[in-house]
Parts: sequence; C-alpha cells; structure tokens
Amino acid sequence: MTRTSVAEARKKDTREKIELGGLIVKAGLRFEKRALLLGLLMDGASRVKADSAERDRLMAIGAEAFGNDDH
Repeated sequence: MTRTSVAEARKKDTREKIELGGLIVKAGLRFEKRALLLGLLMDGASRVKADSAERDRLMAIGAEAFGNDDH
C-alpha cells in the first residue's frame, strides 16, 4: 500500500468508528459501562443471525429511530 492509501484507509476506519459511537449515543446508552454495551451487541448479533423475524423487528425499530435520516 502506498502512504496515501494507508492514510485514506485509516481515515475511513476512524470515520466508521465515530459513526458507530454516535449510534450508542442515539440509543441513549452513552453512560453505560463498556462491558454492558459489548454484551448487548454480542447478544443482538447472535439473535439476528439465528432469527430473521427478530432481525426484521430490530431493523424496523432502528429505521423508525433514524426518522428521515438516510440510514
């Protein structure tokens, strides 16, 4: 990789992490312990992999929370 492509990849990674952190804030979980956040995410990941109805349900909740955002 060139120096420029490494810098661009790092910049993209940083932007994604900031956006993901924003989701934690938007969900009202800003002040929760990291272990709880990780547990919630791991539990959710296993549930959406195992149950497409649960995935659809959670997707609807998230889409409603975004409102008019393009996410």
